[in-house]
Amino acid sequence: MINITAITTEHQLLKNIPIERVEQPDIAWYWVDFYGPEDTETALLRDFFHFHPLAIEDCFQHMQRPKLDHYDGYRFYVIHALNKETLETEEVDIFQGDKFVVTFHLHETPGIAKVRERLYASPDIFKKGPGHISYMIMDQLVDEYFPLVYKIEDRLNEIEESRPHKTYGTLMNEVFDLRTDLLHLRRTIIPMRDLLYRILSLDHVKEQRETKAYFSDIYDHLLKLSEIVESNRDMTSDLRDSYVTLNSNRMNAIMMTLTIVSTIFIPLTFIAGVYGMNFDNMPELHWKYGYFAVLGLMAALVIGMLIWFVHKGWFNIFK
Repeated sequence: MINITAITTEHQLLKNIPIERVEQPDIAWYWVDFYGPEDTETALLRDFFHFHPLAIEDCFQHMQRPKLDHYDGYRFYVIHALNKETLETEEVDIFQGDKFVVTFHLHETPGIAKVRERLYASPDIFKKGPGHISYMIMDQLVDEYFPLVYKIEDRLNEIEESRPHKTYGTLMNEVFDLRTDLLHLRRTIIPMRDLLYRILSLDHVKEQRETKAYFSDIYDHLLKLSEIVESNRDMTSDLRDSYVTLNSNRMNAIMMTLTIVSTIFIPLTFIAGVYGMNFDNMPELHWKYGYFAVLGLMAALVIGMLIWFVHKGWFNIFK
């Protein structure tokens, strides 16, 4: 599918025009958007626009790192959008010249449609030229990162609040799922931040104060997003470590309990074993108070061992 919008030299906005119309002398500049194009439509990149073969190849090699390439008469941007449901990266390619902007994306990208709607609602934006359209697309796609980042931040807070009511395994699964989502975001945001830094380093951007202000705004947003993502990654690491520590302490308490019980029963088992052998020559077996004496000895051993455990601090782990 191709959507073509143009502005005439008389500042008239033209929508959904045929591709041949953009070559007319009354066209000041135009925007061609390729969305999920067919083979005949993608051939226009080569046959009509005469873009460089390497740039065209990059359009079809999904998951290119965000970048900026310079060609004769135009610049080629690779930028990333995020799928709101899966957090998967979706590539958007922009060819920007003095009189045109050509966008190319294999999948539906709501951010592109929103930019087009804003242009239709405020045609005066077209007076700012193709460079401003490139800025608007980047700005829209970056702004759409924020709800996704804040959503993950909310999930992180929910995990922290629900910690007393969930099992260790459930909490660890949620934390690792969250770290996976944060990794997806980080792989998108950091390269985009590096791209904007490079754009701000371009001579023509440095010389144009208004253009620099626009792209600096996007760069600031990406800096904020990267800081939030890194902060959340640190929080998930802290949560993971605290959960592991708590679980280790719990296991230590269990092992200490078993150790104390086992230690107490070792001498008791020994005594019971000795007097359970039933030899004929065992005077204690025929003693009137032998049974009670053995029970008393066992009780004294238990009490003595418990006092010794307390003195050695064995029960401190349960505090």
